[in-house]
Order: sequence, then structure tokens, then C-alpha cells
Amino acid sequence: MFRRIIIGMCLTAGFSTATASSNQALPPLIPREVLFGNPEKSNPQISPNGKCIAYLAPVGAKKVLNVWVKTVGQNDDHSVSGDTNRGVRLYTWAHNNKYILYIQDEGGNEDWHLHRVDIETKETVDLTPFEGVAVGALATKEKFPNDVLVMMNKENPQVFDVYYLNILTGVLELRAKNPGNVSGWFADSDLKVRAAKTFNDDGGESLLFRKTESDPWETIENYGFEEVEHLAVCGFTNDGKKLCVKDALGSDTSRIVEYDCESWKRTILAQDQTFDAHRLFLGKKPLAANFQKERCEWSAIDDEFAPALRAMQAIDDGDLNIINSSADERFFVIEFVHDDRSERFYLFDAKTNKADFLFSSDPELDKYQFASMEPISFVSRDGLKISGYLTCPVGVPRKSLPLVLSVHGGPWGTRDVWKFSPMAQWCANCGYACLQLNFRGSSGYGKSFLNAGNHEWAAKMHDDLIDGVNWAVDHGIADPNKVTIFGGSYGGYAALVGATFTPDVFCCAVDYVGPSNLVTLLRSMPPYWLCWKKQYEMRLGDPEKDVEFLKERSPLFKVDNIKIPILIAQGANDPRVKQAESEQIVEAMKAKNLPYEYVLFPDEGHGFAKPENRLKFFAIAERFLAKSLGGRHQD
Repeated sequence: MFRRIIIGMCLTAGFSTATASSNQALPPLIPREVLFGNPEKSNPQISPNGKCIAYLAPVGAKKVLNVWVKTVGQNDDHSVSGDTNRGVRLYTWAHNNKYILYIQDEGGNEDWHLHRVDIETKETVDLTPFEGVAVGALATKEKFPNDVLVMMNKENPQVFDVYYLNILTGVLELRAKNPGNVSGWFADSDLKVRAAKTFNDDGGESLLFRKTESDPWETIENYGFEEVEHLAVCGFTNDGKKLCVKDALGSDTSRIVEYDCESWKRTILAQDQTFDAHRLFLGKKPLAANFQKERCEWSAIDDEFAPALRAMQAIDDGDLNIINSSADERFFVIEFVHDDRSERFYLFDAKTNKADFLFSSDPELDKYQFASMEPISFVSRDGLKISGYLTCPVGVPRKSLPLVLSVHGGPWGTRDVWKFSPMAQWCANCGYACLQLNFRGSSGYGKSFLNAGNHEWAAKMHDDLIDGVNWAVDHGIADPNKVTIFGGSYGGYAALVGATFTPDVFCCAVDYVGPSNLVTLLRSMPPYWLCWKKQYEMRLGDPEKDVEFLKERSPLFKVDNIKIPILIAQGANDPRVKQAESEQIVEAMKAKNLPYEYVLFPDEGHGFAKPENRLKFFAIAERFLAKSLGGRHQD
């Protein structure tokens, strides 16, 4: 069996059905396989020598994602990796242009292994065949085509050391030993580890640097707890003389800054007064940065790169994403994101400022009519501006619609953005409006906004969601009697909070991989998350000292308030939100004869990677929502 399903005794009580008139005006139902199956092609990357393109595409009857390779300008596409289970999702080119490197775990347990696959022979080798060990690729550099730096918790499951790995022989050499407080390592173009981030006892972090690997570490900057979520090391320039960092020192929003490695002069390269800097595209030197506003906006940092950036932006009216470049920075793989169609990928030549179309991620999507994703905002009950996106069904009036409040995960470190959202389009196609909110605690809007979510789980963070529902009702968009809350991870927790803290607002709730008890969540962190323990305690609460406070914010202890049916889905191998988080609230609901449906996927972790599991989950969710919201569903 691919899953275990338990259905509560009262599941079907009090449900309504869709009216024929409301269904007739909607476009045809879109097959779930089109929305939630694997894309036809995705994530292209050009080889360092600029001669080949790699990308992800399905292989076999089960349509498992694998790496494919083609020669630029030719139609010699062929698969090179041979995964038959979860599929490849994260990969990169080795600088020798001979191998693809990718990471893979087992059943969603997040114990990642680094694999090497030969693009000609298809021979695949697990370069880190260590049980119970997680690996992360740290750096691949042009000067060392057969070597990479990797991080592994091989010696101590709680921390990651740095190893020099020869990808031809598999020989590992320890390069940097973690003293116990390093959360991130950073190497220059010579594969020398010269920068690090460390955790401090007060919940803050420090940025460290050394001129050579034999020199002692020096502290460049200290960051307080309220600044740590805005700190990210982008990397060294190719000459090793500058270190690029994203941080929010002296600013409410994060900025792209550059440190001179001799004088430590700090230069601001890109900033916005309202939105955080999102990403730096760092080639041999900083080229451009983007800001995720209502839509994504790019700003050139390097004057010589500015004409190429303008030429890229003129290709398509979607939101630009620069994926990667050849080693000489002549060729760039770029992507354009739209809200109502599939992604478009191009190969851009910076010498001519012209682009060749590569492919769409899923041409099948373009056969259907999709809704627009509209930026919205309102002021919360305590005066914060809350932004988000509204997607409404096509062909029907935007009046008294059933509403799905879709809550993103995280919550910090992530936010909803303008893009093609399978979730939002699925809702709209079924006849529901979909509201996605960047509530306080979401990233992208500055330090004050993110830290306004500290200790506010199930409190002000949830108030923002309820204020969003009220906004939709007050504007006549949503039917107050047909509102559901749906989310995964933190969003799953929010769905359970909706059902237990504000049960009169929602007619049903859908939670996947969401925690139900903040005490057990914090006590069951993966070993390598313990370095973030102090920060979690300062944002949520201490699972030893603040037990009663955490219980007060936990849905498990408010099961008596439940009045609505809940769908709960869980991955059995989830290392972040353990299976017990779902099963303890299921047992509590079962004991009280409350309406629920529980779906367990034994071959999944924190989210559903396998397309057959995603399709099963959304088929169950579609029927579940139709019973409460009166929308359409496929058999």
C-alpha cells in the first residue's frame, strides 16, 4: 500500500454540494496530472564550457525526474541519471564538464548523499556512501575541475565539517573541523575555506574570516538575534579580494554589501527601503541583484553587465530569473515566470545580447485557461501592512465565492510570490478563490516585519490570516460560510490552529506535515538543527522552560474546540515534523468522535516528492473540499 487512510466516523456530516449553475460558467476541469505531475522539462543549466545544457525531465512509466543532457544547438537529448524512485531535484555541473553531481536522500529522510554521473557512460557513483550522514555541496570551482568541497556531519551528527573531495577517486580530505558552533562555511575560487558563520549564545551570529587556511579566524561582524534571518554569505569574488554578503546591519531591510578583504571597507551594492534584497547573481564579480516585491525586480550592479540585463528583461514580460552561466560568462540560462502559464527558458548570449528559446517547463499547461494572480494588501488590526495574492476563478463573478486560505510554510525564510502556483490554479479551477498571505513572520519585508512574528504563533500571526479572510468577506469576494484553511509545514500548523482556535471562521481545514504540539516539535529536532535551538526558543519558546506557554499555542490541547472536518496528511520519514505530530492529534480527535481523515505516506518526508503521492493527496483533498465548499471535483 502506498498510504494508510483512516476516516473519522463523522466525516460526511453537514456537507453541501455545488450548484449546477455555478459549475457551468467555469472553464473545463484541468487534470490533476497537469497541475501536480512532474514537469516535462525544468531547471536547465549550461555546462562550464558552454557546450552542453543539462535539465531535469521524467524517465519511464512512473515519470521519475532525472538529469538529461543535450549539446547546444543540437537535438541529441538523452537521460544520464538513472534514479527510479524519488527522482533527482538538485544537481550541478562538475567543472570538468564530464560529470553531473546531484544529491539524493532515502524516502525523504534528508540524509543526503552526493552522487556523480558520467554524462557519456551514465555510470553513477555514490561519492558519500555513509549511512545516517547528510552531505551538502559547498563549492565547485573552475580552477579545480575534478575537486569539490562538501559539508558532512560524518563525525558528529550535530555539526558539519568541510571535506575536500576528489570526484574521480572519491578520496576525502578533512579541510575544516567544526568546533561546534559553525552554521556555514564559505570558500574562495581556490577552494580555500576563508569565511564562516557561527552561532552565539545570545541567539545572534558572527561572521568570521581568515586570509589563509593557516591563519586564525577573525570576527568581521556580530549580528544580533533580530538580524540573523537577514544574514547570508553570497561568496567571494573570483580574485578572492572581496566578500559579498546579504545583511541588514543599520537597515530594516537586507542589502547586498561587499567587504574588502584587506581593509574591511563595507560597500553597499544594492538596497531597497521597503523590500529585502532577495538574491545576488555573483559571477567572477557581483553582476546583479533582485528584490521580490509584488513581482520580482532586478538591478544591475556591474555597469558592464547592465546592457545584458536590459536585453534579458526585454525578451519576455514574465519575471526574470538568472539560473547560471558558462565559466566565461558569455552564455546565461535564464527563466521567465508567469502566473498563468508555464515557465519559459532561454539561452542568452551576452556577446550578442540575443537569446535562443530552450523550452517551456510544461507545454501541456498552455492548453488550458488559467486565472491571474493579483497582488493585494490590507492593514491588520494592529496597524501592519499585510501583503499577499488573490487568485479567483475564471468565468464567474468575484462575489461570495468559496475561499481557500492557503498558508505558506516556514514561516521565516519564505513567503508567497507571484508565479504560476499549481495550488492557487487548482483552487480556481474547482471554483474557489485562493488567498495567499505574507503574514508577519514572513520574509522579504524587513527585520521589523519578520520579528513581529516572534512568540506570535497562534496569536498575531494567526490574527493576520483572520484579518485576510475578513478583508475578502468585506470586499464581497468570499462567502463567510464557505472558507477553508489549507497549508503545509507551518501552514499545516496554521490549518490546525484555524480548526482549534478559530473554528467558527472555517468550514474545514487541510493540514499536511504540520506540527500539532510545539513542545514535542522543539524536542524532536534533527540533530543538525540543534545549532538553531536558541533561535527557535527565542522565536517560539523554550520547550523546557516555557512548556505551558507552548501548550497554550498548540492545537493538540484545544481539540475540544473542533467543530469542522480536518484532512491531515503526513510523510512517515519526515525528519522535521515527525509522524507523531499528526498521529497524536488524530488519536485525540478519534477519541472524541470528531470528523477527520488521515493519510500517511510511508515513502515520503517533509512534503511529497513523488508525483504519484502528490496526485493521490490532491485527489483526496479535492473531494474533501468539495463536500464543504460546494466546488467541483474529478472522479
